[in-house]
Amino acid sequence: MRSTQKPNLTPRNPDFMPEMSATEREFHRKIAKQCFNNTWDLLEKKDRTGEDDKQMLLLTHTSRYHWGLIGDASNLAVGEWRVARVYAELKESDSSLLFAKSSLDLCLKNKLTDLLSSAYEGMARAYASAHDSQRARDYIAKAREELESVKDKEDRAIYQQQINDTEQLIDH
Repeated sequence: MRSTQKPNLTPRNPDFMPEMSATEREFHRKIAKQCFNNTWDLLEKKDRTGEDDKQMLLLTHTSRYHWGLIGDASNLAVGEWRVARVYAELKESDSSLLFAKSSLDLCLKNKLTDLLSSAYEGMARAYASAHDSQRARDYIAKAREELESVKDKEDRAIYQQQINDTEQLIDH
């Protein structure tokens, strides 16, 4: 007989996340990274098909799921940002906003100052996909302001390019 009470199957629930061996953790890390990188390949593909879009969506969620099993707060924030980015690319603004807000919340809650600029950029992109130009511009301004606190020069350059790309989407 089945219980009528549904278990809480979130990645951070200890009942859902049993102890893992080093081999299992490495498996999840490998899959998370591979799916993350393959998602980038599809995001950058010039002539994506509908099948490519579906694959991109599956890959980004798979990456986020596996990071949810073994990652830290920064992995989760980046994973949420990536899912938001894919949804924005697919013009699914409600879903994009849901994940962008989650990424921003994770950054603020965990004081991930090096990722905050990127999280604000994600919010701007989500609002741009929703055709809310004013909110998109507000978040672009916050992203630019936080950019100065990014310590790593390479990350700062990447975030700067993402901000510039997102800015081009506003009002288009």
